Amino acid sequence: MTTNTTATEATADTATDIPQDTPLAPEHTPRLQWTEFAPEVYKAMVRLDAAARKGVDPVLLELVKIRASQLNHCAFCLDMHTKDAFAAGESVERIVQLSAWEESRHFYTEKELAALALTEAVTVLTDGFVPDEVYETAARHFDEAELTQLIAAITVINAWNRFGVTCRLVAGHYTAGQYK
Repeated sequence: MTTNTTATEATADTATDIPQDTPLAPEHTPRLQWTEFAPEVYKAMVRLDAAARKGVDPVLLELVKIRASQLNHCAFCLDMHTKDAFAAGESVERIVQLSAWEESRHFYTEKELAALALTEAVTVLTDGFVPDEVYETAARHFDEAELTQLIAAITVINAWNRFGVTCRLVAGHYTAGQYK
């Protein structure tokens, strides 16, 4: 890629570094602009999100939001929280390794690992409950107030994910900090 291009030369998309003349799959249309039809619910979610994040380390919060969004396959939230994490100074390596954090434990602190395990347990609820071991590990790393806020933050991102996935919100248009 050159810095001076003519109309006939390929240029790159800054978000993907894929030459612009390479066809990408078409962007899907959202199913529903839910915030337009339920503005009071949206406003309540924003207030709940703000309340849940109080006292939670911002970097840890973004890791939790990214991991829950990975598990829930919410592309919109992945786009948002990955960009916010990078803007907050998070490293590429830690974001890339997040989907395999159990095999990449050395990228995270013990406190972050406890939060990620709790995020998975609350998000997936495979056994119908959060295992005692996961909860007890998190309780060793967070005091009761912090743990309560963390649980609230995990619950809220899961709610946002459900709106995003159900309504098929489109990823790729978010700018870091846009909704803060």
